[in-house]
Parts: sequence; C-alpha cells; structure tokens
Amino acid sequence: MTILVKNGRLIDPKNDRDEQTDILIEGSTIKKIAAGISAGSADEVIDATGLIVAPGLIDVHAHLREPGYEWKETIRTGTAAAARGGFTSVVCMANTDPINDNKSVTEYIMKKARAEGAVRVFPCGSVTKGLKGEDLSEMGEMRDAGIIAISDDGKSVRNARLFTKAMEYSKLFGLAVICHCEDETLSQGFVHEGSASLLSGLDSVPAIAEEIVVQRDIKIAKYVDAPVHITHISTAGTVAIIRADKGAYGKLTCDTCPHYFTLSDEATLGYDTSTKVNPPLRSRSDMAAIKEGLRDGTIDIIATDHAPHDVNSKDVEFNLASFGISGLETAFSLSLALVREGVLNLKELLRKFTENPARLLNLPYGEIAPGKPADLIIFTDQTEWTVDRNTFLSKGQNTPFHGFKMKGKNLLTIVDGNIVYRDADFKS
Repeated sequence: MTILVKNGRLIDPKNDRDEQTDILIEGSTIKKIAAGISAGSADEVIDATGLIVAPGLIDVHAHLREPGYEWKETIRTGTAAAARGGFTSVVCMANTDPINDNKSVTEYIMKKARAEGAVRVFPCGSVTKGLKGEDLSEMGEMRDAGIIAISDDGKSVRNARLFTKAMEYSKLFGLAVICHCEDETLSQGFVHEGSASLLSGLDSVPAIAEEIVVQRDIKIAKYVDAPVHITHISTAGTVAIIRADKGAYGKLTCDTCPHYFTLSDEATLGYDTSTKVNPPLRSRSDMAAIKEGLRDGTIDIIATDHAPHDVNSKDVEFNLASFGISGLETAFSLSLALVREGVLNLKELLRKFTENPARLLNLPYGEIAPGKPADLIIFTDQTEWTVDRNTFLSKGQNTPFHGFKMKGKNLLTIVDGNIVYRDADFKS
C-alpha cells in the first residue's frame, strides 16, 4: 500500500526536523520526504494541514497482562489502546502468569503479538526466576527468543550480589536493565508519607524507600560498568541523585510517568483507588522537581507504566485495591501540557517519547527518514476533549483522569506502513 501524507508539520527530534512537508510511504518504508510530492498512484492521501506528524511513540514500560491475567488486559486490547494513544512500540513487563522468566513465555508473547498486536510488542524478561529474587532467569535464552530488556518490575532485586551478577550478564547479552527501585522494608504503605497521609490516615511510603535503592543500583552499575535505567521515578531526591551521577556516569538513564507530573498526593484524599499507584503520587514539591528534571534533561524518557485492572481489583477499600493506572490512552495528551506550561517545547517532548527510548532499547525506530520503517503518528496540540474511561480501548478503565479536560490528542497511527488507528473525528 502507498500512503501520501500531505502538508503536515513534521517534527523529528533525531533528525532535527521541524518543517511543513509531505511524506510518501511505500509498503512498510518511508520512501520520500519533500514538499509538493505528487499524489500519483497513492492508494491513500492524508491531508495533515494544520496537524503535526511525528515518529511513532515508544513506551518503555507497560503491562499487557497476557498470559495469565486476560480479564485485566490482553495483547489485542492493550495494543489497540497503545495505537489510540500514539504508541507504535510497547515494552511489556514480565509480571505475567507464568512469569516471563524463560524462553517459552517469551515465545508465546511474541507469537501472540505477531498474530493479534496492533503495534510492535517487545517483551521484557524478568531478572530473577519467578520474580523471587533468588536465582537468575534464563536471560540468554530469552534474549534469543525476543526480549530486549530485563526487569523485576514491581519488585527490586534485594540481593545485591545477585543483582551485580545480573548486571554482568546484561552486558554480555546486550540487554537494557530497567530498575524498579523500592525498599520493601520501608515501603509498607499505599500513599506518599506527607501531609496528605496525615489527613487521610492511610499507611504511607517515605520518599527514601525509592531513593536508597536508586543509589544502590547506580553504584552497582558503576561497579560493573554497565548501563542502567531507573524507571518511574517520583521524588525530588531521586531526581537530585540521578542529576548528580549523570555527569560522571554516562550510562545512566531514567524515566517518569505523566501521573507524577500531573497529580500530587492530595488526589488520594478522596480515597479514590484509581489514584493508588506504585510508587505513590508524591507531594507538590516532588512534582515540581520532576518537571525540572524533564526540563533540564535529567529525565530522559516519559513512560506510561500502563497497569490495567478489572473493576473488582479497584472497587474495594483503598488498602486492598491493586496498584496502577490504565495510561496508554491518556499519557501523550497529559504530557502535551508540559509544552503549554513552558517546561518543554514540542521537539523536546517528542524526544522523550521517540529518540531516547529507541536509543535505550537499541531499536531502529523513533525517527522519520527515507529508508526507515513507516511508524508515525498525526496529532493535534489544539483539539480539546474530555477523558471518558467508558470509551477506552483498554480493558482497564482504572484512571484518575476520567472527566479531565484535555488539549491535544493523537488522530492517526501508522505502524509498518499500515493504518492501525484513526480517530473518528479525523477526516483525511
């Protein structure tokens, strides 16, 4: 199929492009980028006048729940949600059932994604067998089967000697190490330790529960001389630690999620379980520090930590509810607020969703250039809309943003030259 995208504003951070132009797609590849390309024999011409064309977004941290938790999400529904949100590549975490700690589970995910996925799916294998922190998983076999990273997300690897060995193997196999940093002996609560927790009476989690493990994991990475990626950072202290270490250690990267720069712990005062996440929503000063970390480049990537749940997992008392937000369909629109606030410009924001994730994972995506895979999105930064969880393509309707007024949304998603999502209001 040949697709011609006409008159869009192309913003491609990797190739430093910001211009109005046309893009010709032939089959799965970008064929040509130039102004005034003739429609010729194109199968479809898409008028992107007044809209922005960008590389497909890459999510380095999502939970697709399959295998084992298909009532919460499936690869089919999760990738449909990703396509709607503007993501063309998604890394799915290992905490499935069975755990993705061996090649059989990896192969199952890869096969399922090829058959049913709307976007590209890249499995993340576990660091340890069963996420138990006792024995290393079969990293080499999983790498051969298709994983591109390892993580015990949801848990930190408490055994420092074992984690050091995992880091050594990650270098050997060329796998990114994605670190969930949490001291479980300190993290016995459900909300951030602060004034809001005093008012709500909910058991709380201090900021240092995250920060001391961040320090440990960075030190181990330095000792091994291995790349390390700290995921879903949430505190001012973590931002400061990473900022201080980045200058001296160039193999350190990190990400945060939209809820950490959009909501504070005050959102938990209504006991709405959709605000229960791990790490928890932090204070207003932590939010400000996260924004500053995004602005000055300390934080490289914005991820979703998409964690869909069924109603029964959330419609219970706060202390019993599952952690997590269904985030794929709202993440990019929430992040566009950073541009309106002057924290980032559009190119800087897109870099945190495209070029930087591709570099972390060594993926040949995250750019629009002749000869490159035709993964791209068309979006508006002007259209206003209201979040309605009842219209989510994800099975997970657990969002604290239901009813939020948004400005900016994805309108069209193309993966490998195929249109996989088109907004109902977008007439090309």
